[in-house]
Amino acid sequence: MVVLKGIPSVLSPELLFALAKMGHGDELVLADANFPTSSICAHGPKEIRADGVGIPKLLEAILKLLPLDTYVPSPASVMNLVDSDRQRGLAVPVWDTYTQLLGKAGSQTPLERLDRFEFYERAKKAYAVIATGEKALYGNLILKKGVIPAELLQ
Repeated sequence: MVVLKGIPSVLSPELLFALAKMGHGDELVLADANFPTSSICAHGPKEIRADGVGIPKLLEAILKLLPLDTYVPSPASVMNLVDSDRQRGLAVPVWDTYTQLLGKAGSQTPLERLDRFEFYERAKKAYAVIATGEKALYGNLILKKGVIPAELLQ
């Protein structure tokens, strides 16, 4: 737990350090409990553990600190349903939660939906992957870091 004023306690020192080191365009993966985090991180991204924490709670905390990229069609991407889940009409209510939280942070763009293996390839190029305890199917999320305007830097 982080014991600093204004820093959400769900953000570990390791995660705060990763957020601080990320640059414009770097990506951060918030991985659900089923995501192959360790396998993906064998290809380069830093692995950060947030076991037991749901992605919505973590996302809300991260968005207090991380600017989203405004130079891309969407700064947030999810793993789209595979054909069999799409055909049976599987609902993914957590995506609505993500959209609401991203909207509160100023992003009005829809979530980008990536096919499963495209999502894995993007994750391999991410700055870091956070392994969470999120139980929702298709709960994975990629965030692209933006810039903080000079007039807001102190």
